[in-house]
Parts: sequence; structure tokens; C-alpha cells
Amino acid sequence: MANEELNKRVYVRSLKEEFGLEQVTGSDRSLDRWIIAPDINRPGLELTGYFESNDLKRVVILGTKEFEYMSKFDYETQKQRFEIITDSFTPCIILSEGFIGMDSLRDLANAKDFPIFRYDGKTYQLIVDLVSFLSEKLAPTDNIYGVMMNIYGRGIMITGKSGIGKSELALDLINRGHMLVADDRIDVTRFHTRIMCTAPKLLKRMLEIRGLGIVDVTRMFGANAYLNKCQLDFVIKLVKYNEDVDQDRLNPINETRNILGLDVPMLTIPITEGKSLSVIIEAAVANYLLDKLGFNSNEDFKRRYHEELQNNKGGQ
Repeated sequence: MANEELNKRVYVRSLKEEFGLEQVTGSDRSLDRWIIAPDINRPGLELTGYFESNDLKRVVILGTKEFEYMSKFDYETQKQRFEIITDSFTPCIILSEGFIGMDSLRDLANAKDFPIFRYDGKTYQLIVDLVSFLSEKLAPTDNIYGVMMNIYGRGIMITGKSGIGKSELALDLINRGHMLVADDRIDVTRFHTRIMCTAPKLLKRMLEIRGLGIVDVTRMFGANAYLNKCQLDFVIKLVKYNEDVDQDRLNPINETRNILGLDVPMLTIPITEGKSLSVIIEAAVANYLLDKLGFNSNEDFKRRYHEELQNNKGGQ
């Protein structure tokens, strides 16, 4: 995954096509520059002549305030200030509000074969759209083996060793009115503090059941049985019950799983044959929702238990 993230890039050419930008400077070859950072740069300190600690890998946007400030300087001073934001690391410059730029900037860009574009819309709208586009294209991604379900409106990832019954469990949960997102392989993408999950294109709507083969859940259960993507809220890890391992019934194994740098709540559930696992999963999700609202049944029971002990001692 790390190598994939390092290699993720968007070409300036794609940006030009996506937003219909008018190219002011630069050849066709200049459009092959890379964009590897999802944020943008509105240079402030750089235009004052401060060139230290600059993030030079971001798309630069110049709007009304930048041009009003730079118009106070002569041609040579402008070129000196524009030098740093037209280097080999900066992907491109976009002039918002329909500006065509200053002679000093255009001359510098032409000499370097540096791409500058013109955008007729408002600066704030360009920033919003550009960050959204780049965040999606450059978002960290990975894939995880398991089942992704939407249960009670929450994204639940069910993991466990192969053969433990994840797909059969998913089939039962679908039959109980919940929605499948992905079976076998889950594609996960991080957007800031959220992780979105979906199925690979080949596996969308498909569920593999041992002894039965591949079934299309939308044809078998209807369109409401499938959800194209959802946010990950909770991970449930299934493990086989081991009677030799002591289980604290009042302190379930609550952990977290790190996915793309974010810690996601995870509950480990030991399973045995003969139990209705789908009902247990529903109860686990319902308990998770209650816990998010501040209701913890285990802690409530322990509090009552200790109060009962104190009352009994007081009555002796």
C-alpha cells in the first residue's frame, strides 16, 4: 500500500480537461507535470519575498488580492517574487476571476515552459472544487479481505479467517433486511478523517456462498439488499471460541484496528456452532450505537453489582 500511495498522482493535463481551463502559457509537454498533493497554495509570504518553509508541491491559485498586491511592484521585482512559485516542483498556476496575468509572470512562465491557466469563476468556488477533485483522486487506498455490511445505517466490516463463515453470515443478515456493500475484498479509501468502503468493480453485488457459488444479491433479494459504498464505522472480528482461553464476560475484547492511519473501533466475538450469529452481530451493532450515545450496558451492570454489594454489607 505504501508504494501505491507514493505513486499516486494526477497530471496537470487531467486538471485542464476536468475544469475546462484556458491555457495561458506552457507547451503541451508542460501538461505532463505531476500533482501529488491534494491541497492548494494561495501564496502570501512568497509574494512578499519570504521563500523559506514553502510547500512547493501544490497547485497555486492567484486571485484578486494577489494581483492587487503585486501591482505595487516594478517588473523586475515581480519576476523575483514569482520565481519561487514557478519552479520545477510547482505543478501549475491557475489565475481565477478571469485574470490573464501580469507580463512579468507570463514572460517567466514562457521562459520555463511552465503551465498557467485562466479560470473565469470565483476563487472560492475554484478552491472548493479543486480540493474536492484532488482529494478524491489522491486519497490513500487499500484493500482488506472480509465482508462489508450496512447494518442499522452503520458501516460494519466483518473480518475473520477464511472459512469462518463471513459470507454465510452476510447472506443471513441480508435476509434480515440489512445491506451488502462488499464480499471477500473491500476497497477502502481515506478522505480526511473518514474511511469509505466499496467493492471492486468485478465483485459489486456479488456474494460467494460455499456449495452454492456466486449469487447476485440484487436479483435474489431486490435493490434494497445492496449499497454501492458506505463509511466505515465499526469492525467486528470473528474468532473461533477456545474453551482453554478464559473469557471475561463483563469485559468484552474492545480494540481498535488501524486502517490507513485511522483507528477504527473493533470488537472481537468468539463464535461457536449452534448460535444465531446474525442476531449476535445485530446486538453488537445495537450495543455499539448505544455506547456512542453514552449507554454502556456492561458498565451499568457492574455499577449495579457494586451497589448491591454495598447494600448487602450495610444490612449486615
